[in-house]
Amino acid sequence: MTESRRVARPGDSPVSPWNVANIITIGRILFAPIFVWLIAMDPTGPWRWLALVLFIAATALDGLDGYLARSRNLGTPLGVLLDPIADKVLIGAGLIVLSAINELPWWITVLILVREFGITVYRMAIVHREVHGASWLGKTKTFVQSFAVAFAIAPFAPLIGDWINWVNITLMVAAVVLTVWSGIEYVWKAIRG
Repeated sequence: MTESRRVARPGDSPVSPWNVANIITIGRILFAPIFVWLIAMDPTGPWRWLALVLFIAATALDGLDGYLARSRNLGTPLGVLLDPIADKVLIGAGLIVLSAINELPWWITVLILVREFGITVYRMAIVHREVHGASWLGKTKTFVQSFAVAFAIAPFAPLIGDWINWVNITLMVAAVVLTVWSGIEYVWKAIRG
């Protein structure tokens, strides 16, 4: 049976890995270097607002690619693998650039990245045997991480005062706690089989 080149219509034939849902996911990954460059180029100026818009757009597109994959029967193993990678690239890029401009301690970035990429490497190692979707805790973790990074990217302090940094710290602590908790849960499930 030949592979269908279906892009956006449901059907019974195999789905092309180059369907619209996967193309959106790849686009999300490509947003990361752009918003990193914008922040690095102008850490305190107006370009940072554009970086925030790009980060939010890339994060919001996560819902669209998932919706298209489900509603149009476009789910593929590649999409299941790329979607969490896109989340990790976006969040990781945000964390790295925030640490590089001294607005986030490096230990937070390293802790989150080690957990995220460790689980991703494990998922890639077992993809030939099984594909694990994200649990509710993993999805909550990703949402809180995205929200915390977006909030940290937004240059609110010059507009409304330094007290907003406490909100940022609280969000980042929640992201770290959920990152560690969901990592422990994932490893525990893997060990139990």
